[in-house]
Amino acid sequence: MTGCVFFTKARCKLSLAVEDPRYNLGMILTFSGPIWEWRGPAPFHFVTVPEQECDHIKAISGLVTYGWGMIPAMVTIGETTYKTSLWPKNGGYIVPLKDVVRKAERLEIDDTVTVHLEISVP
Repeated sequence: MTGCVFFTKARCKLSLAVEDPRYNLGMILTFSGPIWEWRGPAPFHFVTVPEQECDHIKAISGLVTYGWGMIPAMVTIGETTYKTSLWPKNGGYIVPLKDVVRKAERLEIDDTVTVHLEISVP
């Protein structure tokens, strides 16, 4: 299941054509993907954002990045919601999974999860 909804703070559907600075814009993305592990000095776990959803994120990235291409987001997986930042990777983005989230949701490497991402434009 994938999808993207653009919203104002009141969560009204909004077209990208609206450029009124009185509105705080953002988007909600929903997609599924497998959990994978990056082994470095410390292991990290991620879910890759699909290409179509990356295109939506790139459309607002200049408004929300705080440097190095990082995109702040609220993520919900299962019953767990947490604040994180999307990492840029190979022209797209990846969602870091905190260990506390994986443990709370009983998730392992290669499990497929549904990710709900909320990105707000300040």
